[in-house]
Amino acid sequence: MGEPKGAARKGVRTACSSDPHGDDGRRPVAWLHIVAPRGTVPTATSRCACGRDRSAVGKPRVLALIDDHAAHRDACPLRNSQEGRAAA
Repeated sequence: MGEPKGAARKGVRTACSSDPHGDDGRRPVAWLHIVAPRGTVPTATSRCACGRDRSAVGKPRVLALIDDHAAHRDACPLRNSQEGRAAA
């Protein structure tokens, strides 16, 4: 009853702040998506921003794709051409 007219329509202004977790410059480059519901044939997809796009069906091939996806980290031109990166 004491509420001014239109107060609910005005809403509350919020400040648009940056990410509360900070921005350290890292961005996702490669994605591995695995689907393995119980009692079905597992599938997996491995994609990378460098253009790599592979998929697998069946447990042996999915396991091989997981290994291949991990090995791609060392070969990916997007991950390995960073300036100022210390040599291993």
